[in-house]
Amino acid sequence: MRRRSPRARTDHAASPGAAPENNLRKCFQQIREMIVHGRLAPGSRVVEAELAERIGVSRTPVRGALHLLQKEGYIVATSVGSRKARLAVAPLTKDDARELYAIMGRLEGLAARSTAELDPVARAAVVSRLRELNKHLQALAAAGQAQPNHIFELDMSFHQAIVHASAGPRLRALQTSIKPQAERYWRLYASAILEQLSLSVSEHREIIRAIEAGDPEAAERAVQMNWANGAERLARVIDTLGERGSW
Repeated sequence: MRRRSPRARTDHAASPGAAPENNLRKCFQQIREMIVHGRLAPGSRVVEAELAERIGVSRTPVRGALHLLQKEGYIVATSVGSRKARLAVAPLTKDDARELYAIMGRLEGLAARSTAELDPVARAAVVSRLRELNKHLQALAAAGQAQPNHIFELDMSFHQAIVHASAGPRLRALQTSIKPQAERYWRLYASAILEQLSLSVSEHREIIRAIEAGDPEAAERAVQMNWANGAERLARVIDTLGERGSW
């Protein structure tokens, strides 16, 4: 009888644990996407069995995914009086928006600082890409075209170009974990925010100028200002339309 190599035994032994891990990751990503895109509404109750049926998996990976989502702030535990705490989708509130936008500003500000410190050739390539993206945003703002998905993709690409140009793996991981939480606000309040797109375009120009000049402090400050101003614009919209899912 032919003996399997030690490597073959190792690979075979490792495979049983892969399926549960994949199911957990799949559940986490799918439930998070439902929350970010509003298919699970802010403040709505989260029922483990219903989600398991909806995704097509057992309740075990769903339970694990909900635990992770609760740690990251997408899910909250609520209780009324002496009743057992229930899980619900985190509401969209003005205070939460300000915190998230401040965090994003700090993280992407660090990336902008590093990008401004790149060598002139690499920096010029980033600046060219940023100008191209901002030009498209400016055209949409000037035309008054309400294309929220396209505008979101352009704006996200603008910020991601700065991050991808110079950020290390830890900074990228932090930014990636926070970004979908900020995205929830964009998607649910997009129609009102789009009216102020030209302001964001102007702030993008300041970011581009600072990076092109190789000024790390100005680049970091400009990105933080863009997020801070965005938070204030969003706060005014929330004051008008109300917080979603708040109880």
